[in-house]
Amino acid sequence: MGNSFPAGGFGKGNNMDGMWQVMEEMRSRFDKQTGTRAGRGEVRTAILALLAEQPMHGYQIIHEIEERSGGSWKPSAGSVYPTLQLLSDEGLVSAEESNGRKIYSLTGEGREAAAHADTSSPFANSGSTGTSRTALPKAGVELAQAAAQVARTGTPEQVQQAVTILDEARRRLYSILAQD
Repeated sequence: MGNSFPAGGFGKGNNMDGMWQVMEEMRSRFDKQTGTRAGRGEVRTAILALLAEQPMHGYQIIHEIEERSGGSWKPSAGSVYPTLQLLSDEGLVSAEESNGRKIYSLTGEGREAAAHADTSSPFANSGSTGTSRTALPKAGVELAQAAAQVARTGTPEQVQQAVTILDEARRRLYSILAQD
């Protein structure tokens, strides 16, 4: 991205188009980061928790995890189906064919395992960390877009006011890290 910045700096002539392009690239990178990676065992715990409620097929499990985590965690089919197979191999899950889909349900042993596992809130942690990881960078991109708009259309006095505000915001952000 270092070479994406317009020559001559921001706010000079028609070079603003290059900066807007960089802003859009940054925004799209943050928008794509809706999911987070789950820790080891979290997919297993989530599947056990969901199947303890009712039998489901694989894509239903993926959808439920995404919905219950507020969209911050969407496991891939490449992590859900192997976990279902492992749970089946362990005798915790059984699969039944219905309308061309495998419907998974807990076995008696699976219900016992789910009861002893900490399945109370496997979705809660993923939602809170996922949101905080993307909220701050996204807010930063939106702030940069506003600053670019002021640079592009503002008077010299408005640009100076914006610089003062941004300098103060930077100092205040660093002061957050300095707090103990």
